[in-house]
Amino acid sequence: MMLSQDDFRPVTLADRDFFARHYAAYPQTHSDNTFTNMVCWNHFAHYTWAHLEKNVIIASTIGSVTRFRPPVGPRNPALLRSLVRFASDVSDNEPIGLIDAGTARWMKEVCPAANLVPDRNHFEYVYRASDLADLPGKNYLTIRRQVNKFRKNCTSAVEPISKENHAEVKRFLIEWCEWKGCEGGDPVLAHEKEAVFFAIDNFDELGLSGLAIRVFSKVGAIALFEPQTTDTALVHFEKGLPDCEGIYKAINQETAARLAKDFTYINRESDLGVPGLREAKERLHPHHMVEVYSLKQDS
Repeated sequence: MMLSQDDFRPVTLADRDFFARHYAAYPQTHSDNTFTNMVCWNHFAHYTWAHLEKNVIIASTIGSVTRFRPPVGPRNPALLRSLVRFASDVSDNEPIGLIDAGTARWMKEVCPAANLVPDRNHFEYVYRASDLADLPGKNYLTIRRQVNKFRKNCTSAVEPISKENHAEVKRFLIEWCEWKGCEGGDPVLAHEKEAVFFAIDNFDELGLSGLAIRVFSKVGAIALFEPQTTDTALVHFEKGLPDCEGIYKAINQETAARLAKDFTYINRESDLGVPGLREAKERLHPHHMVEVYSLKQDS
């Protein structure tokens, strides 16, 4: 089998039902492969996909570099070898990434010479939903205090995100972007603004759910989430304004309290190697990490 660029086509909203069916059979533990992430970040990562031999192969192009994901579907050694050859020809020295631990073991069996390296910056943090909802014991003492302080000092109310408050949520996001300086030269923040606006604009089509916290009657924090697997929910976006101390902890806890009714775990994605973000995610005491690997070639 020979793979070619002609096998790949852009990911679009119209592909949602196909991916829903495919991922029901082959659940994805890493958020980057989820359909919502792909379409929301398409303007940045230019996702494409191929459907071959009952497998889906995803590619993303950031800048001028295209990288691939391992096949998602029934294990097919010939398809994997073809992907390794093809990706090595068209990509850089890291042609295949976001390889989950089980697939990494299989890749080593099929391609014993493959140099698979842990990609710590893209490990994802998965928490017990009940831990983030109840904040039990001494591990969560500081966070409990911050949430209690927020509730004491700030008149707040929690409501689901719906068509009725989409306009207010967008006004909140514009204010959040002005505070963060989305247009001030940080390309990641500018892309994130576009991604979260796409999520709100296509909220129902993507099957998303969300919460907003009003502070003194104005939206001051939001979270957007969806089911990832049967036992794990995925939080895509969580934003808050600095008007009331502790509001980030409060939206986190309120989201977990709702998700804990239906899910054992909450995936809060990776830290991308950002030091402050890594510390914040570790302070929430993850239950486990979704480990991923990259195929590295000699430069």
